[in-house]
Amino acid sequence: MSLLTNVMEHSLDDGYAEAASRRAEGLPRTLRAKLGLAAGLVLAAAVVTVGAAEARISAPVLAKERENLIDRVEAQTDSVDELEQSVDTLREDVQERQRRALRTQGGDQGGLVALLAGATEVQGPGVKLVVDDAKGTDQSGDGPRESSGFSDTGRVRDRDMQRVVNGLWESGAEAVAINGQRLTALSAIRAAGDAILVDNRPLVPPYTVLAVGEANKLSTTFQDSVDGQYLHALQENFGIRFSISDEQTVRLPAAPSLIVRTAEPMTPGAEQGSGTGTADTGKGTS
Repeated sequence: MSLLTNVMEHSLDDGYAEAASRRAEGLPRTLRAKLGLAAGLVLAAAVVTVGAAEARISAPVLAKERENLIDRVEAQTDSVDELEQSVDTLREDVQERQRRALRTQGGDQGGLVALLAGATEVQGPGVKLVVDDAKGTDQSGDGPRESSGFSDTGRVRDRDMQRVVNGLWESGAEAVAINGQRLTALSAIRAAGDAILVDNRPLVPPYTVLAVGEANKLSTTFQDSVDGQYLHALQENFGIRFSISDEQTVRLPAAPSLIVRTAEPMTPGAEQGSGTGTADTGKGTS
């Protein structure tokens, strides 16, 4: 009887009973986890929805601000263009007045003064000299030229162009231009890094030098001069290329900017050097 009573009171084995108890306790935990995950997803969806709604609302405002900014940029650009055109117009007017003053105030030599000052265009026989860097020139590097006056890099330097131009002046050139840039008595040939500047305007090789003068005589005189021999030395020693040819007609533009100076008679007892300079009709390039 005790055995039957025990079986009826304990129908499940202890191990099964313990497993069933653990299973019953785990069901609520799983349900809570699922509910928490669902709540998180709902919250995330709400955040995304709110963000999308705010972006849709603010999009027209941002687009309008962008359009306003573009309009302001375009308006300022147009204003700058107008100012540049005004500056160009005024510059041309000033240059024309300077040229007119040189022609009218120069007396019988007004035409010559304007020519030598670079105030007028020039056309006539002359020479064409093209100077270029050596083939395969290294754009960088220091060499003996920096210290001895020559270059092992094969690059044409500003001082080379100075000697070329001064050599042409001394050989009888009446007007000179480099790459279309008219030179005057106040023109400066300088360097900025590897670039050669003429009156602060950069030039790129090859450098085409046009000179007005007696073509055959000018070419021969220049090549026989010290500066012409210097150019030959650059060619032979460092591969710098150049060619010179006589031209029946060369055309040089007027100088883009002029500095007109006048001179006044000195009164007795006036301090030496108190007057201003001349019209700068001398030659030479520094």
